[in-house]
Amino acid sequence: MSKNTIRISKSKFVAGVQCLKRLYLEVHQPELAGELDEASKAVMEQGRQVGLVAQKAFPGGVTVEAGHTDLAEAIKITRELIAKSEAPAIFEATFQHKGVLVRTDVLRRSGRSGHRLIEVKSATDVKPHYAYDIAIQRHVLTGADVEVERASLMHLNRDYVYDGKEYDVSQLFVIADVKPKDAVSESEISDRLKEQFRILNKPKAPDIKPGKQCKDPFVCEFYEHCNPELPGDHVSLLPRINVQKLEKLAVAGITSIRKIPITFPLSELQRRAVECVKSGKPFISPELADELDGLTFPLCFMDFETVFPALPRFAKMGPYDHIPFQWSVHRQEKPGGPLKHFEFLAENDSDPRLPFVESLCKVVTGARSIVVYNQSFESSRLDDLARWLPAYKSDIEAIKGEMWDLLVAVRQNVYHPAFAGSFSLKSVLPAFVPEMTYETLEVAEGTAAGLAWARLIDPATPSAEKSRLKKALLKYCAQDTLALAKLLEAFRKSV
Repeated sequence: MSKNTIRISKSKFVAGVQCLKRLYLEVHQPELAGELDEASKAVMEQGRQVGLVAQKAFPGGVTVEAGHTDLAEAIKITRELIAKSEAPAIFEATFQHKGVLVRTDVLRRSGRSGHRLIEVKSATDVKPHYAYDIAIQRHVLTGADVEVERASLMHLNRDYVYDGKEYDVSQLFVIADVKPKDAVSESEISDRLKEQFRILNKPKAPDIKPGKQCKDPFVCEFYEHCNPELPGDHVSLLPRINVQKLEKLAVAGITSIRKIPITFPLSELQRRAVECVKSGKPFISPELADELDGLTFPLCFMDFETVFPALPRFAKMGPYDHIPFQWSVHRQEKPGGPLKHFEFLAENDSDPRLPFVESLCKVVTGARSIVVYNQSFESSRLDDLARWLPAYKSDIEAIKGEMWDLLVAVRQNVYHPAFAGSFSLKSVLPAFVPEMTYETLEVAEGTAAGLAWARLIDPATPSAEKSRLKKALLKYCAQDTLALAKLLEAFRKSV
């Protein structure tokens, strides 16, 4: 690609701010990028939907319909719309200046010749890196002789409460001007562009070592290319190891957990992990027995599945509120007694909250201990339900009062070399219950469950696919609660 044909878009400029190697690979070697997964596609579609709703805040606004494959036409239409001055706002206005191309979310007319540039985000607050989105657009518009009087960010209002009928866009969004202290200067933008064009005209990608920039502010699409899989004893796989400690180990030339000297400062948990990796044996604290003895019967094992859409779907909900759509409970009446399984799954697009909580309360009534994994999640979801459905508040408080967090008990009392620094159920389970695996499940983690549920409740989904998705979701959620029961059984035998 010659210097004359290289063009930097807004998204590529922002990628270059994160990492110049990412920018280079996006332009010259995009085939090295990891495949875009369904979760990433869903996030992109969600952002698109938020953008469309945001446009309703600007009645009379006109969209530049020319697609990304016809940029010359999009630029021409934008110029015509600006010149006519009838449209109070232009969506997807397209500009190019010295090899840099941007499409603005909203360009609102301000006065006779001025404009307010508005960048729409599906987040609920302003993040530092958004300043570069705004600054590169302002740079290009100014270069294209478009007067930008104000630059603003438009994001979702976390305090908005949906009435269940129609979005009040005046309340759903917050529009905030970019403060001078938070803005990126024109000189910095110019300097960064010069450096980006210089890098892009090199014969090969810059030699930039993996680091924090690989995941901040976004996980780079070339992450796996630049970060090959690490050996199981790599120092970065210690639990809660921070960047400073990793840098000290790197300076000392230490990459294996087995080589960490006894004098190196580590937390108690990290030191425990080191000893487990060195010995190849698990650690189980004697105190775990007392923890388990505190559980009383009837015993329930409980797990929830939720989705948290940017745009609230049902009455009394706000942006990113969780919709609980599925639960699984395994119940055991007495020690050594059989496990009985109960489950709930919302199968259509109606509000699932009331049937969710009604059915759950019936099943866990009378339980003396309710085992969960990561109690803060289930507690927060129950708090939401109590707020939305106050008639069930006392029942919900009773459930919360009996909950017991297996995750906390494991973190405090258990470690296994196979954990590789993680205490997730997917890491802990195979270490102690190797016969149970998630690898053969069609739905094997929470994000996939949310995506599967979205397809399940979509009226356009064929019935055969609905049936398959229902089975997959029920099997996955049931596995989570059965896993808790099996783990508890394994730990009882170990102490």
